[in-house]
Amino acid sequence: MPFFEQDHDDYRETVRDYIATWVEGAYDQWEADGLIDRTVWPPAAEAGLVALDIPEQYGGMDLHDWRFRMVVAEELNMAAAPSLTIAFAVHDDLVLPYLLDLATDEQKARWLPKMASGEWIGAIGMTEPGAGSDLQAIRTTAVRDGDDWVLNGQKTFISNGMQADLVIVVAKTDPAAGAQGFSLFVVETGMPGFERGRKLDKLGLHAQDTAELFFTDCRVPGANLLGEAGMGFAYLMQRLPRERLSIAVGAYAGSRAALRWAQDYVFERKAFGHRIGDFQNTRFVLAEAETEIDITQAYIERCVTRLNEGTLTTIEASKAKWWATELEGTITTKMLQLFGGYGYMEEYPIARAYRDCRVQTIYGGTTEIMKEIIGRDIAGRYR
Repeated sequence: MPFFEQDHDDYRETVRDYIATWVEGAYDQWEADGLIDRTVWPPAAEAGLVALDIPEQYGGMDLHDWRFRMVVAEELNMAAAPSLTIAFAVHDDLVLPYLLDLATDEQKARWLPKMASGEWIGAIGMTEPGAGSDLQAIRTTAVRDGDDWVLNGQKTFISNGMQADLVIVVAKTDPAAGAQGFSLFVVETGMPGFERGRKLDKLGLHAQDTAELFFTDCRVPGANLLGEAGMGFAYLMQRLPRERLSIAVGAYAGSRAALRWAQDYVFERKAFGHRIGDFQNTRFVLAEAETEIDITQAYIERCVTRLNEGTLTTIEASKAKWWATELEGTITTKMLQLFGGYGYMEEYPIARAYRDCRVQTIYGGTTEIMKEIIGRDIAGRYR
């Protein structure tokens, strides 16, 4: 039975139309600006590329089939637009699950319509200068003051950080409570004490804005506490599998795109009177890459099916994340080599992909952390 159905194939054409209209002629400028033009968000929402899970009463599509999100990742990566892949993924796969699962009816009525229309962009503030994969090392604090909370601290490497209208911030609310001492707050643009720092200058993904965020006596209304106080760490752990699968799918899609570009190139380019693709070494490289990508696709599709069913585990998502992201780095490097000197030229998408993909093994939990999670699970079976 095919993984994708007719509805997904039809949707793929919608995504391609959106890319042709809003992305292809603009992406180079976004790279130069270090920022995606936010005017492309409302058309993306209208076309159904973002906010798929939001109920219709709030302006969304009420569509809970993650295969559609996979189509978006595949098509944007094939169009050499991974920065937009990530911007949309942060909005849909990192931020929205918290709002949909934890927000009260009053909060949903305030936030979801703007998220569904593309008027608002979402971000999540977890990482700090001294706390990356070790989330329990977070130092940002929130102290109750009457009906409000006073937030103090700093976040860094925040995707969508420069343009986000809504940021879910992880803060320590009870230093003595360990993992039970963290809470989630929704900070909105314009709240006093909330400031953005530098737009960070990154190795790759130049169009995808990444920022520092500062909270200095930032007064957050009690009505912006998300879920229950003290449950923040548990909420994060429950939703990390979707985030990691989202990264894995982006990495798989990036690998598939790199292979396609290389195949197109080597069967057009000639050397020593023959197509490069007709040399045995080239064929072997392509054969290995296609096989590895096809095998990875099978596991990714299984994980997506389980996510749709609500049964995807942390272990499964961790396996997908480390494997697919490491594979993308390997595949992209090998495919660039087939381009020879042209692979080093910015006019070829493989050059950008080479630097863009490097961060995939780092954010969302490093490869080493993923292996540690899996390894602990293995060791636990022998206790």
